[in-house]
Amino acid sequence: MHHGARGERMRFGILGPLRVGGGEATVTAGRDRVVLAMLLLRAGRVVPVEELVDAVWEERPPATAKAQLHSCVSRLRQRLAALGLPADVIVTDPVGYGIRVEPADLDFDVFARTVEAARAAVAAGQPAEARRHYRQALGLWRGPALSGIRSRAVRRRAQTLDEQRLAALEECVDVELRLRQAADLVDELAESVDRHPLRERLRGQLMLALSAMGRQADALAVYREGRRIYAEELGIEPGAALQELHQRVLAGDLALGGPENRAVAPVRSLPRAISDFTGRQQTMARLVKEIEEEGARIQLIDGMAGSGKTTLAVHVAAALADRYPDAHLFVDLHGHSERTPLTPAAAVATLLRQLGVPAERVPLDLDDRLAVWRSELAGRRALVVLDNAAGADQVAPLLPTGPDCLVLITSRRRLVGLDEGRPSSLPVLDPDEGIELLGRVAGQERVAAEPQAAAEVVRRCGYLPLAIRLAGARLAHRPRWRVADLAERLVTGGGPLAELAAGQRSVGQAFALSYAQVSPAAQRLFRLLGLHPGVRFDNRVAAALAELPLPETQDLLDELVDSHLAEEVEPGRYRLHDLIREYARLLLAEADRAAERRDALARLLDHHLHVAVAIAWTVEAAGSRPTLPAVTPTRPDLVAACAAGGRAWFEENLAALTALVRLAEEEGFPARCWQLARACWRPNFDGGHLDELIETHTIGLRVAEELGDEVAIAMMLNYLSSAYYRLARFPEAIRLMEVALDLRRRLGLRGEVLSTLWNLGASYAGNGEYRQGKAKFDEALALITGLNDAAELTNLQNNLCLALLGWGRYEEALHTARLHLLLARQTQDIRQTSHAVGHLGMIRHRMGDLAPARRLLRVALHLKRQTGNRYGEGEVRNEIGVMEREDGRPERAAALHREALVAMMEVGDRIGQCASRNLLARAILDQGDVSSALDLHRRVLTDATRLGARYEQARALDGIARCLRTSDPAAARSHWMRALALFRQVESPDQHEVVRLLAELD
Repeated sequence: MHHGARGERMRFGILGPLRVGGGEATVTAGRDRVVLAMLLLRAGRVVPVEELVDAVWEERPPATAKAQLHSCVSRLRQRLAALGLPADVIVTDPVGYGIRVEPADLDFDVFARTVEAARAAVAAGQPAEARRHYRQALGLWRGPALSGIRSRAVRRRAQTLDEQRLAALEECVDVELRLRQAADLVDELAESVDRHPLRERLRGQLMLALSAMGRQADALAVYREGRRIYAEELGIEPGAALQELHQRVLAGDLALGGPENRAVAPVRSLPRAISDFTGRQQTMARLVKEIEEEGARIQLIDGMAGSGKTTLAVHVAAALADRYPDAHLFVDLHGHSERTPLTPAAAVATLLRQLGVPAERVPLDLDDRLAVWRSELAGRRALVVLDNAAGADQVAPLLPTGPDCLVLITSRRRLVGLDEGRPSSLPVLDPDEGIELLGRVAGQERVAAEPQAAAEVVRRCGYLPLAIRLAGARLAHRPRWRVADLAERLVTGGGPLAELAAGQRSVGQAFALSYAQVSPAAQRLFRLLGLHPGVRFDNRVAAALAELPLPETQDLLDELVDSHLAEEVEPGRYRLHDLIREYARLLLAEADRAAERRDALARLLDHHLHVAVAIAWTVEAAGSRPTLPAVTPTRPDLVAACAAGGRAWFEENLAALTALVRLAEEEGFPARCWQLARACWRPNFDGGHLDELIETHTIGLRVAEELGDEVAIAMMLNYLSSAYYRLARFPEAIRLMEVALDLRRRLGLRGEVLSTLWNLGASYAGNGEYRQGKAKFDEALALITGLNDAAELTNLQNNLCLALLGWGRYEEALHTARLHLLLARQTQDIRQTSHAVGHLGMIRHRMGDLAPARRLLRVALHLKRQTGNRYGEGEVRNEIGVMEREDGRPERAAALHREALVAMMEVGDRIGQCASRNLLARAILDQGDVSSALDLHRRVLTDATRLGARYEQARALDGIARCLRTSDPAAARSHWMRALALFRQVESPDQHEVVRLLAELD
């Protein structure tokens, strides 16, 4: 492809200063240059006269603008004719003007085609060819696009071209890093990072290049500088990819010590590929060919249980790993297991954690999670194994959209509902393959000596790889057995697993044989472990189930592992394969073991309940502890050991705890059911596990209603409402709390009534229903007064003042704040004193009393520092920052808002972060940086919408409108109208300012 990279054939150049006919000064008149630039930016299309007028004269076009524009076009035609260009290069249309260019006439068109050729070479696995095209394209640039032309319209469009150049540079660098050319890139990357300090991908590439040269210290310095800049400029931490890269540099994973190592170390989460893989060679070869030669990027592998789907998928992944160097991911979707299948939301959260995305950055909403997932995979060549899928609906949302990812999906059923993907139905092994696998496990010579017995063994195993492996393991551990002995035991063994029947064949005998080979004590433990609903369990759970000391239980677990009835995934933690767990479950379901089963289930529930309560006592506020179940552990040794893990124990056992609440309801343990839900409330709430919180408390509410336990019903309603409050689903939270309030009033639970009224007031205020919120606060105030509890009264006055402040009821808020301050002084509560002083400063500011407001806010800031209240410190800094901006000091305001944002991030308050970023964007706008302010407001709008924070949504929309009111009045009006509607919904006084701005726009 000949594009004329040096520009000999190109008549127009916009990739740098404007160039016509080979020279940069051939069009010198300022207006003419703007018109020609606008036409070239829209080459081949008609540019309306109004756009050209706006580009030339911006806000103040003269009355003769159209006539002057015509003169500009006439001069341009004359100049282009003098340069030997055709007279009809510039065309006139009733709407405006356009310019005709041939494919090789405009340097940007040549650039775009050359970049596409480079990308095609990357897709074809030709990195050297891709590099040549990328460098040819980048060589067309002579500086920033259309530099020297100051028209805002031109600059806005030229910035888009500059962005495309940066994207091409980053893609080129990726290719060159893979070609081991890091040393040649360092200077170019360092210069690019200096010019674009906020561009994370460039910064990461510089770190990779430095690490590849063994300069880890320099790479870490590049990260530290970036982190400082992100914090100072935008008040955010580096993205997940850059943080992960930083950790790899710290670990020394990225140095290129030898020719076999990579410049980019992938995320590796695939299980280990087993060494005795047998019988799928043809299928594997076909899959690899389809992927490598035909580009089949989604493969669906289905087959019956135990047929080796996961093993095949892992081996295909291992064979193709080098083609997907950026990430190797694996998730078990539990489509066919005792455990409830993973929801798409839970599955994508697991995948994001494998990619290094911190838990606090994983959104609550499924659509937002999927957007982060696709963003993380964009530009990565990743390999994803989605194992054990329940159906098409479960996996369809998880499919990457980019062309550079390979997805291998396994399932026991055919996923006919997927729009894309090449299916492969996996049959059982043929007899020869089954015998070969048996020989690999038990010994080839031993199996070859008894061919008929070996054939009978694999036939009795149903030709399923899992069953053959288990049977072969028996032979391997019994060197004195003949293969015929094993065949006879398979014929006369225990009952079959009905779901694994294949015609007249069954694999149940294989599990029965393994079970029969362990001691009676290990058999009992194995049966009991079938009750555990989680994927993994630890040795302490096993000890609780078996009612045995931990050392004795550990010996039995070791015996089960040696017999392949359990797998030790890491020290002290185990799992049962789905099929083996089913076998254990069926054993315990036998009629003569009903009492054994129920007693074990009670122990399993009690163990988790006791641990959950013990941890809850350490993480819940003193006021809420009385509502925790009163329990006495029967195994305090096990409970204490597990409780020492704190919140980490909850995170590790999250799925099992949720499943146990379900199991308690199904098996007739209603009290343990709602008690376990209550004990797990705080970790679920704080950890953002709101789906689990809603499910467990909905079940707990149901069983409490069946019991007729009104205290438990009110408790479940109260804590269930907290999830809806956290999700900003205030109407649902209010509905539940109103029912809980009625119950608690009738039961005479005055302390619980107080907390419910308090929560109701906050929910109504959060929903913008300040009148109803104030009514609940007033009820609580009357109740507190009756109880003569000064501390509770002080707390409530604090919340009431905040609601009145948000409502714009400044006189009432002032009265409440003064009473709050008086009570805080009487109780000598310095924390409440700091709240009251801060609120007084905010109220006086809003009432226009600026001098006392400043004094009060300075005192409040000092008190909040003294008490270590980082949220309050951030709140006060934001208020002072607003005053600084209003006084014409936006630089000082921005610094205060950044400090406030850091505080909000430290305490994890997301709405407080939205507020700080909105205010920071306003200060940035007042400094004249419209683009950065607009970007920041838009980011806040996304976050606030996800959180359901209507006030901060409105402030973000208002900020966006302020950024657009000059450049795009129509868009500004649209955003202000949306902001006004939201401000009115929440009864915010900010609505009056928006009305004024809309009137000015008219």
